[in-house]
Amino acid sequence: MAIEVTVPALGESITEATLGEWLKQPGDAVAADEPIASLETDKVALEVPAPQAGVMGEHKVAVGDTVEVGAVIAMIEAGSGAAPSKAAETPVDPPEKSPSVTAAKAADKQDEVTASITLSPSVRRLVLEHGVDPSQISGTGKDGRLTKADVEQYVKSGAQQAPQAETGAATSAQTPAAPSPSSSQGGNRNEERVRMTRLRQTVARRLKEAQETAALLTTFNDVDMTAVIETRSKYKELFAKKHGVKLGFMGFFVKAACMALKDVPSVNAQIDGEEIVYHDYADISVAVSAPNGLVVPVIRNAESMSFADVENTIGDFGKRAKDGTLTMADMKGGTFTISNGGVFGSLMSTPIINPPQSAVLGLHRIEDRAVVVDGEIVVRPMMYLALSYDHRLIDGREAVTFLVRMKEAIEDPARLLIDL
Repeated sequence: MAIEVTVPALGESITEATLGEWLKQPGDAVAADEPIASLETDKVALEVPAPQAGVMGEHKVAVGDTVEVGAVIAMIEAGSGAAPSKAAETPVDPPEKSPSVTAAKAADKQDEVTASITLSPSVRRLVLEHGVDPSQISGTGKDGRLTKADVEQYVKSGAQQAPQAETGAATSAQTPAAPSPSSSQGGNRNEERVRMTRLRQTVARRLKEAQETAALLTTFNDVDMTAVIETRSKYKELFAKKHGVKLGFMGFFVKAACMALKDVPSVNAQIDGEEIVYHDYADISVAVSAPNGLVVPVIRNAESMSFADVENTIGDFGKRAKDGTLTMADMKGGTFTISNGGVFGSLMSTPIINPPQSAVLGLHRIEDRAVVVDGEIVVRPMMYLALSYDHRLIDGREAVTFLVRMKEAIEDPARLLIDL
């Protein structure tokens, strides 16, 4: 007896998604709760589990289709299904075969191996790009599944599935719209068109809406990181031993922001129609890297957290962002955002607010610079801070005051302990 596979609940206010990829093909054996498809929503990517064990039946929708919650997307049939393909069982081409046949066989082998293991869309793409055998890579994700970091580390180690010429052929066969350089003749120039993910479309729309709706303005300050660097260096080993997590820079900035938001409440507020909504709590959205771009999970009630709580929460967000397991609930709400472009080497930027929030703090790289201290020129590790804000709600005086409070707390971390 066949059973329908439907689109699960996607989270509050989310009613539809885009089918990102089929992880199981008709005829494949499927275990209960095994991911069979990936969906992309406005905020995150998530997997659809099989409601029961059996055989993958008909796909009711195609990749790229928009589906609503509750819609039937596939069928699971009774039975045991076909055994997974093994790369070792694929005959090797004899020497007399032409190069084109060898390339086709290499591509087939790679596709069979990749299809026999359940991979997320981002991991599958990376496997195909590098032409590696996923069965030879140890997974560190949930239930032993492969993550992007696992594949990248495997490639970095120099391990390869096949000789370079064969790997290149396999990769080229998988992406005909963008052939490998070795297949180009006479300096041909190639283009590849890739459909924007639903997440990227949503990010683009929201950022444009922010620019069109809010009166955006950015103000800057710089901060001497000497005290934070010394404090972190002095206590990082004890901190890690006691709390089981590294003491990073972000914990200092989150706690400093909470103090500054308390002193300048308009930066933590938002406009709702003709009213201003003030918050007596600080839900800090922290931008982290995910396979499909930046996402902003929320540290809730950060004002009442310890340094260890903040660092543990950020570490968990980072890991789950890479694994693709962040949920809608993780990113719901938020009263203020911190974005750290410094990890990518940014010296200065003008970040865009995350509606309906009214401000975003941009952090940048730490760089030794000559500064004047007590009348003398000295070299100090400096960082530029940027606060972009909605000028409809936040005045320039308040924005500058906020950054001054941040600067004071970072340059004298003891203020964080005695609430100054």
